[in-house]
Amino acid sequence: MENYTEIQFEEHIESQLLERGYIKSSPKLYDRSLCLIPSQLIDFIQETQPKQYKKLTEQYGDDTNNKLTKRISEQIESKGVIEVLRKGVKDRGNTFKLVYFKPKSGLNQEHQDLYKKNRFIEVRQLKYSKKNENSIDMGIFINGIPVMMLELKNSLTGQDHTHGIKQWKFDRDSKESLFKFKRNMVYFSVGNEKVFMSTRLSGSKTRFLPFNKGIDNPVNPKGHMTHYLWDELLQKDSVLDLIENFVHIRKDVEKVYDPKQQRLVEKKSETLIFPRYHQLNVIGKIK
Repeated sequence: MENYTEIQFEEHIESQLLERGYIKSSPKLYDRSLCLIPSQLIDFIQETQPKQYKKLTEQYGDDTNNKLTKRISEQIESKGVIEVLRKGVKDRGNTFKLVYFKPKSGLNQEHQDLYKKNRFIEVRQLKYSKKNENSIDMGIFINGIPVMMLELKNSLTGQDHTHGIKQWKFDRDSKESLFKFKRNMVYFSVGNEKVFMSTRLSGSKTRFLPFNKGIDNPVNPKGHMTHYLWDELLQKDSVLDLIENFVHIRKDVEKVYDPKQQRLVEKKSETLIFPRYHQLNVIGKIK
């Protein structure tokens, strides 16, 4: 293990995801302007909603794919990825579902079949910017839509989760399209021993919270202490459960004094809430 590199850490996580049904996608297929993998998104829609797609082609013709992906990208930017995944997107009178959640029962075979057609995609070394060639260690996508970003650090090369946190704060411009608030559910900094997370990148003001089993993670005789992230959280049913039932936007209103108006005014703010590990664990035991 002395020569265990960060790339091998990436490869290990990737192999675990691929074994569980993820698809590996080339970073070259990612569109930096749309913040999507257009080919995966269009293939998913054509496969699951051929009638609606055909109706759209009758209006847009050869430009259908460009028009539809642009529309979806704009809706995600304005409403956030959670709302768009839950409610879908309308275009020219057609409503497109962008994900199929797990059926509550096994009675509806059509819903079961559609659910199985969700595409869980991982992309390594995701180049996200139109300004530079910086890359994120790993991006998690559903049907071509980004939902989670991971920076991976290996303590055997002298780095841990704290280095990933610094990277998110100081090397990742929060003004980049992919990092705009609500465009992703969560940003993880993942080491061999600990995981930390944030739901909003704000440069040096970015707040990271622990996503660990306790103050310290228990020793894992089979490998990494943080294995629960890919063995549990990133499993397909778990990701969809998070999107459908757990992650939410909290809206706050507070009274603040405006010196220009010389009076109290209402200041509105939003917070994206992503559950901590122990919260998910408790709820999982109750189910």
